Amino acid sequence: MFTKRMKICLITGVMLGIVCIIGASVRSGFQSEPYFLFSLWYNRVIMGLVIGLSGRGIKLLNVVVRGAILGLIVSFAFYSSTGFTDVVSFLAGILYGVIIEAVAFKMDQKSM
Repeated sequence: MFTKRMKICLITGVMLGIVCIIGASVRSGFQSEPYFLFSLWYNRVIMGLVIGLSGRGIKLLNVVVRGAILGLIVSFAFYSSTGFTDVVSFLAGILYGVIIEAVAFKMDQKSM
């Protein structure tokens, strides 16, 4: 279960979570609550986990679409828990899903 793809997806999710924390902090004027920032980061880690579990893709277009859909689903959970107030993080989650899938796809291609 803990494959190379899973490691790549989790590490990418962790790194994108840090980027997300920085972006959310800047947007709020560094006034965001630490629990909000942690939950935003954790959401990106979960996204990496979900994408890592989805398996290897054959075509880049297919994995990009799958990444967008999984990013949308995972980000919607966070978006709805914030009372539908953080639209930027929701939209970024869709993009982050695509990024995680693309990175995993490229790394899978290198190992073949």
